[in-house]
Amino acid sequence: MSNQEKKLWENTLLKFNSTINDAIISLNTSSCKIAIIVDENNVLIGTLSDGDLRRSLLKRLNLESPISSIINRTPLICTPSLGLESVSQLMTVNKIQQIPIVNESGQIVGLHLWEEIIAPPIRSNIIFIMAGGRGKRLGIHTEKCPKPMLHVGNKPILHHIIERAKNQGFKNFILSVNYLGHLVEEYFGNGDSLGVTINYIRESLPLGTAGSLSLLNEKYNDPVIIVNGDVITDINLGQFIDYHMSHDSHATMVVRTHEWQNSFGVVQIEENKIVGFEEKPIIRSYINAGIYAINKNVIPLLKKNVYCDMPVFFELLRKNNKNVVPYLLHEPWIDLGHPEDLVRANENYSSK
Repeated sequence: MSNQEKKLWENTLLKFNSTINDAIISLNTSSCKIAIIVDENNVLIGTLSDGDLRRSLLKRLNLESPISSIINRTPLICTPSLGLESVSQLMTVNKIQQIPIVNESGQIVGLHLWEEIIAPPIRSNIIFIMAGGRGKRLGIHTEKCPKPMLHVGNKPILHHIIERAKNQGFKNFILSVNYLGHLVEEYFGNGDSLGVTINYIRESLPLGTAGSLSLLNEKYNDPVIIVNGDVITDINLGQFIDYHMSHDSHATMVVRTHEWQNSFGVVQIEENKIVGFEEKPIIRSYINAGIYAINKNVIPLLKKNVYCDMPVFFELLRKNNKNVVPYLLHEPWIDLGHPEDLVRANENYSSK
């Protein structure tokens, strides 16, 4: 894993052959109050808490003793797809403050922390939501309703996005509106009803997923988080912006793994010879998840009031030698681009 893909929670990882002293250093260095023991492939072996270490020293183990005898080998874990509400319930019932996130291969991919779920720190960053799109691919659904205002469960997509960000400590929002934008403004107003502050940028013409950033006149110093108005996800935006800043990034794009299985057997050919076969291979790639963090000082590279999509802006930044990095998303994510996506989202959020 490259430095650009490395996440802050990885400071908690320890190899199986570590000593008690290594574990103490890890706990003192990390603010997560847990050490996660993994093998050479980052597969979970177990965990260690401060209490485990204290009990080991009471048993007269010394600082150079191996941790192998004191590891909790049956810690409570969860999958990447488990929602934050369920995680919170697990933590409450089991009276724990951390839950490692483990993928289907048994590898650690994240860590849920109680204090971030229940009482996240207040964040001053602006959440800039691109809410101007019509959503033509949704057909009749958006003839009289802008796509971000379509209901998922019992509330609009935009309501879900703002509410989730608020619960993670974000209070300042700017909505960029265009198609039927008055419906968005009538619903949310200045944000008082949700306990947040909402301002608006009104596009006279569609400006794409980046163009309306050029109209941002707010006085701010912190990086801006940009979210497409048709995306629902359990991403922790606080961890995301911390990652962006810790990597000295000018622009960070959230990406996720997309898998596609070829329906045919693939024949490998070199110089008029068959050199191999692969039966219905799975092709893996990274896709843009529609969430970004952008530093204030690079926004002037956008031409004011000119259409621009985010991938074009990121390419512009890259050509200007700016530091652009990816943030790999493992949390649940739905892009409401097609009617079937809307059906799937309503199945998953029917009671919310």
